[in-house]
Amino acid sequence: MNYIVLDLEWNQSIRPEEEVPGLPFEIIEIGAVRLDADLQKTGDFSRLIKPTVYRQMNRVIEALVHLDIKELERAERFEKVGRDFLTWCELPDSIFCVWGELDLTELQRNLEYFDLPELSDGPIAYLDVQKLFSLCFEDGKARRSLETAVDMLGLDKTIPFHRAYSDAFYTAELLRMILRQKPQLRERVSFDVYHPPADRDREVKIQFDSYMKYISRAFPTKQEAFADREVASSKCYLCHRNLRKKIRWFGWNGKHYYCLAYCEKHGYLKGKIRVKRTPENEVYIVKTTKLISAKEAAEIKARCERAKELRKKHKQ
Repeated sequence: MNYIVLDLEWNQSIRPEEEVPGLPFEIIEIGAVRLDADLQKTGDFSRLIKPTVYRQMNRVIEALVHLDIKELERAERFEKVGRDFLTWCELPDSIFCVWGELDLTELQRNLEYFDLPELSDGPIAYLDVQKLFSLCFEDGKARRSLETAVDMLGLDKTIPFHRAYSDAFYTAELLRMILRQKPQLRERVSFDVYHPPADRDREVKIQFDSYMKYISRAFPTKQEAFADREVASSKCYLCHRNLRKKIRWFGWNGKHYYCLAYCEKHGYLKGKIRVKRTPENEVYIVKTTKLISAKEAAEIKARCERAKELRKKHKQ
């Protein structure tokens, strides 16, 4: 196993109305650290990129990363740096590791915009080190900034933050500490779904220690997605039985949907669906199912009642 610990810096339009379709963020720096299976460093990558879409620096970004346009103008274009980075990454059995959820999506968006090879034609499994930090050292729900995490573990801050290579360096240091303390967390992969599964056979179904995740293929509409048997089902991930629902799928804020089912062997099961849209405005589903306590089941029932009340008030 090789770990490609990645961080990006990007620029954006100084005026929202001038944002270029298909490229809200243009990458201006790529930084990465490569670790082997023993978490030893085996390489690094650090390159600035000459912007060709957003030629003026957004003031907020310029203040954060301390890069000015004159310095970037001396760098090579994304077409060259991006291709070099893809070559540098070409190792068997490698997994990307990032702090948070954004970098892989923006990398793929830039690769597509500049007509470079894709990382994948479907979802990409990766390690979200920000999430793993919370699972290892906190409650699994908190999401800390990179610098806060470094401070919490007392790591030396030898280079400045908010540059691609330095943030990749600190992320690699945290990943090393996490996996040495809880090596089982390497199995807690996340998925970047810039490209949803192309068909039913390539849909993602993965079981973790306390829940199961399913990522569907794309559907033309939300209605067609919910009409699909696999999307609508409530299956116990321990005994693999299809369960009868106590509460059918109900909406909450238009993007999240919940259901409640009961397994005679294992108890209550909560289903949660997040409705996502592709750049082509199709719909795909991210569903998690989790066994919960009777108290948590009562909370789902109460939430369903509140949803009914809100719909009733809306109609009135």
